[in-house]
Amino acid sequence: MNRNSRDEKIPVTVAVGKKGVTDQIIEEIKNQLVSHRIVKIKLHGETKLARFEIAKELAEKSNAKLVEVRGFTVTLIRKKPQI
Repeated sequence: MNRNSRDEKIPVTVAVGKKGVTDQIIEEIKNQLVSHRIVKIKLHGETKLARFEIAKELAEKSNAKLVEVRGFTVTLIRKKPQI
């Protein structure tokens, strides 16, 4: 099974709404990355160009790797700890 088919089975567990990226959203993403290693985030009400900027911001602030932006869904994965 390749990564894309596996990622499609993971449900969206975080939603970014009208308030945008908040400290609470970042903390929730961090918590989910610790327990699940991968998290999917749904962006509501964003323009096409803003989606990519928000995805980058989410990855940077949560110390995660941006895997994919598909439509209005962002997939992040926990970075491996540096030795």
